[in-house]
Amino acid sequence: MFSRLGKLIKVFFSLFISGMEKRNPDALLELEQENLRKQIATFNQGLASHAGLCERIMGQVRKLESEQKDLRAKTAAHLRAGNKSAAGQYALRLQTIEAQLEENRKQLEQAEATYRNLVKARDVAVQTAKAKIEGLKGAINDMRMNQAMAEIHEMSSGMISSIGDRSRAGSCANQRAFAIAMIVRAGVLDSP
Repeated sequence: MFSRLGKLIKVFFSLFISGMEKRNPDALLELEQENLRKQIATFNQGLASHAGLCERIMGQVRKLESEQKDLRAKTAAHLRAGNKSAAGQYALRLQTIEAQLEENRKQLEQAEATYRNLVKARDVAVQTAKAKIEGLKGAINDMRMNQAMAEIHEMSSGMISSIGDRSRAGSCANQRAFAIAMIVRAGVLDSP
């Protein structure tokens, strides 16, 4: 029963929000822009932390490559000197380092692929949000145009009834100028 009541409250709240959004589309546009900013910040934070992981793994790979080179040289030197015991110990350490190096290279490759995928996901999310914002801007402009046209239509119906009246001829010109000003204010046309 409480779940039904909760769903009912959610529906009423959703209807209330939808009504508010329809009344104030500029607020909806600002909300979408703010959501885009937050989403970009979240993506960038994730990308930065993942880039840090990649850098850490690259540092480990460089360190292991240096150790590998050093151990190879030491192993070869001890073999040439005839010190097989020390050469064997260096060879065992070299095998361990090479295994770690191979594992770190795989991790680095996976981390870089994940980073590229995160960048693509961020770009897709940004493009989607920008398209939504542009759609909202277009809808707002259409709404303003429709409001201006409705006001013009309302004024024109008033002008039709007063065409025969010469004393109101000047007011018709004023109404036309007012109609053009309304369209310009709505952002649909540039000022004449």
